[in-house]
This record gives sequence, C-alpha cells and structure tokens, in this order.
Amino acid sequence: MVAGETSGDLLGADLIRGLKTIYPDAIFEGIGGPKMQAEGFYSLFSMERLSVMGLIEPLKRLPELLRIRRAIVDRYKESPPLAFVGIDSPDFNTNIELKLHRAGVKTVHYVSPSVWAWRQGRIKTIKKAVDLMLTLLPFEAEFYSESQIPVRFVGHPLARQIPMRSNRLAAKKQLELISDKPVLCLMPGSRAGEVALLAELFIAVAERAGDSVPGLQLVIPAANEARYEQLKGILSCYKHLNIKLLRQQSHLAMASSDAVLLASGTTALEAMLFKKPMVVSYRLGAITHALVAPFIKTPFVSIPNLLAGEMLVPELIQSDATVEALTAAIIDALDTDKNKPLIEQFDRLHKLLDMDSAAIAAEAIHQLVSS
Repeated sequence: MVAGETSGDLLGADLIRGLKTIYPDAIFEGIGGPKMQAEGFYSLFSMERLSVMGLIEPLKRLPELLRIRRAIVDRYKESPPLAFVGIDSPDFNTNIELKLHRAGVKTVHYVSPSVWAWRQGRIKTIKKAVDLMLTLLPFEAEFYSESQIPVRFVGHPLARQIPMRSNRLAAKKQLELISDKPVLCLMPGSRAGEVALLAELFIAVAERAGDSVPGLQLVIPAANEARYEQLKGILSCYKHLNIKLLRQQSHLAMASSDAVLLASGTTALEAMLFKKPMVVSYRLGAITHALVAPFIKTPFVSIPNLLAGEMLVPELIQSDATVEALTAAIIDALDTDKNKPLIEQFDRLHKLLDMDSAAIAAEAIHQLVSS
C-alpha cells in the first residue's frame, strides 16, 4: 500500500482492518502514516515526504520522489505482493501501478483521481494501470463504468465514523467555549502551502465577521504538529483576536461550530457529515492556477456540491476568494434560520455514503486476487 497524506492514512488504516478479517496473517507494507502503522503496517519511507501540493512544489522535490517511487517498484517487482493498493496520490501512484501491472501484480487504486473534473486524458493510463478502482462517491463509479474500467463504489468510511447528529453543546464544553455564543471553525488546509495561502485570509474574514456577529468565537484545528507551529507563528500577529488554536481535534472543532470556513478538500465532506453550514474556498499559486485552470471540466469543486449536482454551499475560489465576499458568505452561513433545508440535504447525502466501506473494499480486493 502507498498513501501520501493524512486522508489516505485514515483510509488505509480502515482498509487494513477490513482485509485482516479475510487475510488475518497478511503482511501490510509500503508507505503509510501513523494510523496505518498502528494497524501493524510497515512504512518503508516517511509519508510526509509525499505530501506535496500543486505543480511547482513537486518539481522541487522531484529527484527524491522519483527515487522513492523507483525503490517501491523495484521492491515489488522482485517480491510480488498479493496486491498493490495505491491510496489516492494519483500522480505518484499511477506510475507505480502501471509498472507493477505490467509485471503481473494485481493493482488497486483506492480513491478516484478527479479525472471527471480535469485532465480527463488520464483515464487512458488508468485503464492500462489499474485492475480495480475503488471509489468513495457514487458518480465516480458511473464514470469508470462508462470507460469499462472495473470499479466498486464502497461509500465513505467517514460517513460511518461521524454520527448523524453530533452534540454541539458537549463539544463546546470540552473546548471550554461559551455555550450560548456562536462558533466559527477555520480550516485553512493540512499542507504548508495551503496554510501559507489561506490562513491570513481566513483570519481576516473571521475578524470582519466578528464585527457583525456578536460574541463570535473562533477555533482553528491544526492538521498536525507542523501545521500547529506554522499557525502559531501566523497567529502571533493577531494577538488582539481570541482564537483557540488546537492540536488536531478537527472533528471536535467542527462539532462545536455553527459554521465552517474551509479549504476545499476532504474537510468539506467532514463538515457536511457534521451537518455544518460551510463556505468553501481555495487559492493556488498564480503560476499553478494558470497551468491548471484550462483543464478543469466541472462546475463545482466541493464534495457536497458534486454529490448534490447543485450549488448547496458557496464556493469562492482564487480571485473570488476576497475578504468581502467570504465575510458575506460566512455571515449568511451563521444564520441558523436559513439552514434547515441545507441540513436536510446533508442528511440525505450522509445516508447515501454510509456503507461498510472497509468490508466492501476488502471483499472487492479478495475477489480480484482470487480470480
């Protein structure tokens, strides 16, 4: 297995638990994070070395990334595993899958690349590289079926891990927040580059929103220790604001909140599952955005909107991500009287994704390697 970031580590750990019920004596190794390692996984390299974003940052680390990828391919050509599972990180994993597939190894990709959204030409390589695609979202499975690629929709593990209803007051109490005052959760990303581009923007929005929403409380859950130190440094310039910075605890922070301002990604799905009104934003570096923009083929970027096929939650991306526009959207999101229809939609989507993902994925892999 190869996972390249925190979300992949969570999925990998869940999948290992599922596979252990079928293969109790199996050895799991490759690249993974602390969650996978807690399940007995042996990581050959630090997962952090794969956690890069955009187009420019990977180029800076290209020699190291190529060296790691070559080592993985060589190892599993020499000692073929029952199956190779690439977990997300498609730009890194697809090449490994292609080479191992040609060497006769059964290959699985867990979490569909966004080929339905941009760079659709990648589907040709995926078809040559992957014996089985496991998708978290139903519309992704339809896309692969149309391209005649073996696929299984497994639901999303988070839909089972996050309850249909969380206890907001209990979460506020645990975080020592005032129970009858609103809470805005700021989530500027899990990567250093994301936080550098979004954190100060989000803080400025929160400060502006506080002028219109009396008693507004602010929490920021840092994705890991490195992001905690990065955010701590940024917040040192905003000592006049009472912002509670947390070490991880993102689910507790979201459970306590009345609305979430977040970087586009898995966090939007988590906020949806917690039934929290949200505003989705994102910024790329100017060069990366200029290179990427022509290849985007979807009207939405956030998972709630993609699942619903309509604009359920605001998306303010790149030049639209201004303090003024984001502030107006957040103030609207904090208006609880307007949000009942939105919560009903979130309930419906939660139920759609609530499946025993680990068991379904493990059985699909078992069928593949047994065929």
